Parts: sequence; structure tokens; C-alpha cells
Amino acid sequence: MGIRIARRAAITGALSSGALVLLGAASAPSLAVATGDVSSPKPTVVLVHGAWADSSSWSPVMERLRKDGYPVRAIANPLQGLTSDSAYVSSYLATIDGPVVLVGHSYGGAVITNSGASDPDVKALVYIAAFIPAQGETVGELAAKSSSPIPLISTPVPDGTDVSIDPAHFREVGDVDPTAAADLAAVQRPANTRAVSDASVAEAFRTVPSWSLITRQDHAITPDVQRFMSERAGSHTEEVNSSHAVMISRPDVVTHVIEEAARSTR
Repeated sequence: MGIRIARRAAITGALSSGALVLLGAASAPSLAVATGDVSSPKPTVVLVHGAWADSSSWSPVMERLRKDGYPVRAIANPLQGLTSDSAYVSSYLATIDGPVVLVGHSYGGAVITNSGASDPDVKALVYIAAFIPAQGETVGELAAKSSSPIPLISTPVPDGTDVSIDPAHFREVGDVDPTAAADLAAVQRPANTRAVSDASVAEAFRTVPSWSLITRQDHAITPDVQRFMSERAGSHTEEVNSSHAVMISRPDVVTHVIEEAARSTR
């Protein structure tokens, strides 16, 4: 498989069209001892997930990053709406000393676009099959440009409505085997409808260098939509023959892009 490198960059409809595009993953905070030049320590890699996933989805990537000497942290995304989720992530970024490479998958890309603008220690953004909204855009609007409806299960909650993917259709997320798909479906976290309806208010990519991994076989955020957003953001882009769950199917490529961005901060 080759990697091509180039230089670039209503709620009902949004929920059905954008179901899978919110999928992401997080992990419990983890730290590895950096090696190398003590005058230029490796930046901390911070992973931000989207909706309907469990931290185990990031595990293969985290293992590789730690092996290469990178401190790794992950922030649990509350999935209660873009505005509040971005503020939540920003509060955790403020506790991390030194340079940060901020990584977001799928809906997590929208979160880092907003939270990354508030912390001067964020030196690089990495979008993994992710949304990169402009100011005033919603995830739902972008999702409607690319994906087919996915069956959702809605649950009324005190603060709105939470939605999750029908487990019978979870394998449509991408190129994972049936057992992995069943495990992901069993541990998925629901997302509030505000995840797709809150408008983006910041554009961290205007001041922070960004990288974008485009997944050519993605049926959740189609490659053309990913390329449009990446080009608009001025991101360094790479492409891989993978579907949306690329951190599971191609953790080597995801790690490569993150470390490429990390090297630019030193």
C-alpha cells in the first residue's frame, strides 16, 4: 500500500447522514519517558476521540508512540456538544506542560479545531479521517455532504437526546473483522445531538500547522469531502487505502503521520 503525500488543505438529516462520521476513540491517560536530546524533548501527543467508541480503538497507535519515546495522553470526550466538548478538552490541555501535538479522529477533529486555538502550547494538529469545520459550520452540515443514512437508536435524556448506532449495523464503520465490530458496538458511547448541531467558533488551523490523513475507502466521511476540508485548512495531507476505522486497520500509518507532525515541533 502506498501513501501519497501532497500539500493542501434540520438535526434529523444530520444525525442520519452523519452517524458514522462521529466515530472516534480515546484512551486513558498514559505517559512514556521521552528519549533523545534533552534540550528538545518530544512533544506530548494528545488523542481526542469522537462518538460511539471505546478507548481500545487507539491502543495500537498508543503502543507504537510509546515505543518511540513519545509521552501520550488521552482526553475523554464528553460527547455532549461541540461547544462544551471543546471547552472540556481545553481545560485538560491547560494541565499539560510543554509542546503538544493534538490529534483528533472523526468528530474529534472538530473538537481539536476549536480547543487547539486556546492553548499556545499546541504546536501541531493532526486530523485522522476527521472533520475540519470552518467558523460557523456544524458537523451535521459537513456530514450531510458525504455519508449515507445509518440506523440510530435515540434515547431521551434530561439534557436532550442521545443517539447510538444500531449494533447490527456497526460493522459498516469500516474494515474491521466481525468480532472487532461486535466489541466496538458493545462498548460504544452515545453522543448528544448537539455534537452535530453546535456551530464551530474557532479555526485553530489558521495559526497552528496541521496534518491530515485521508482515508480513500471511507464511507463515513468520503475522501472528496476530506480533501476539501484539508485543502481549505492548508493541511499537509497523506492518503491511505483504508476505511474510517483507520486507527484499527492501519495504526502504522496513523502513527507515521502523528510522528511526522511531532518532528516539526522540535
